[in-house]
Amino acid sequence: MTQELNDGLPAREAALTLIDAALSRRGGLDEAASANGFRFLEPRERAFARALAMAVLRHLGPIDRALAARLQKAPPDRVMNLLRLGAAQAFHLEVPAFAAVATSVELAGANKTSRPFKGLVNAVLRGLLRDEPPSNDPTLLAPPWLYSRWVAAFGETTAREIAGQIALEPATDLSLKPGADAAALAEALEGEILPGGSLRLRRKGDVAAWPGFEDGTWWVQDAAAAVPARLLDVKAGEAVLDLCAAPGGKTLQLAAAGADVVALDRSAARLKRLEENLVRTSLSAEVVAADGAAWEDARTFDAILLDAPCSATGTFRRHPDVLWAARPGDVASLANVQARILDSAAGRLKPGGRLVYCVCSLEPEEGEAQVEAFLARRPDMALDPIQPGEAGAPEASLTARGTLRLLPHQLDGGQDGFFAARFRKAR
Repeated sequence: MTQELNDGLPAREAALTLIDAALSRRGGLDEAASANGFRFLEPRERAFARALAMAVLRHLGPIDRALAARLQKAPPDRVMNLLRLGAAQAFHLEVPAFAAVATSVELAGANKTSRPFKGLVNAVLRGLLRDEPPSNDPTLLAPPWLYSRWVAAFGETTAREIAGQIALEPATDLSLKPGADAAALAEALEGEILPGGSLRLRRKGDVAAWPGFEDGTWWVQDAAAAVPARLLDVKAGEAVLDLCAAPGGKTLQLAAAGADVVALDRSAARLKRLEENLVRTSLSAEVVAADGAAWEDARTFDAILLDAPCSATGTFRRHPDVLWAARPGDVASLANVQARILDSAAGRLKPGGRLVYCVCSLEPEEGEAQVEAFLARRPDMALDPIQPGEAGAPEASLTARGTLRLLPHQLDGGQDGFFAARFRKAR
């Protein structure tokens, strides 16, 4: 093996760690990427490792189908992930076939669990590379149980369009502070201004080195994720509660509008990132680590934004691991959590106050069904219908009920999947 191939082995080993974390539900890909063994890689190796892992996860369904045709029985997890890694390199990252095979065999031999399977790894990958590339049929890109749910909720055509986004690498969207020169930033960052004011970039590399980062002029936030805070339409001086606030993009939007914001989340660790971004952007908010359903504070608020804990199936463009970590029972369990926090939020709202409920989920139980159940429980709350074109949301996302069902394919270049509804409390 050449020195060049050996030099890439630490990144490939790190990619295996990320893939295992994503598929075993042991903390997930992001948590694994922040572990010491990953962070100590050189920046170029870290980027390559993450690209390898993401290629596997974005194409996992078709890759596994192709591998199953060449395997009599499933090998140990590490061996299966080595096969997935080799296939993803060759078919989706333009790594030469010999390098994809050779590095996978080398990694197999470096571990006692996979060492006895070196021959299998070599034979299966060589055979696979003689075949046609695995199909990227959208119906194969999501777990079958989840794709079936999307068909039931949205129809076959829309489900295929949603699933087709899984294989695509997303752009980076930025939210800008009020007063920022959007046109100048778009030119400097080679981006485009989206409806609603988000800036979309195809730029790659270290975000912290981009123009405007150190000045706190913008923060990374998917275009769809920026919609719920705009729907709340907060005014300077209003008392606003951001429930389940971390990692903080919506808190920054609310604070930038001049509101007096309380940002609450149960995870103190995740709130650290929010606090760092508040400092960088020179914005302020009261940060509280507490359970939103049980927070003991008697204050009431003019407006509340609840981005509730959810299955996060709408975030697969940047987090394809959510598709494979999710389980059918998760949706019902999370819906119960959402209902408790929604009721808590309603109780903290002043008469005449506004509440926006949102989830980055594609599942109706966490969106449309949650709205109807909430209205049935809370006669003091009324739906405040969202208007066409409001908050920069695509027209196609507006439902007949006046809620938003933002689907990944509805915006050119894609967006996260979100559901959002707005309510008002009786005076």
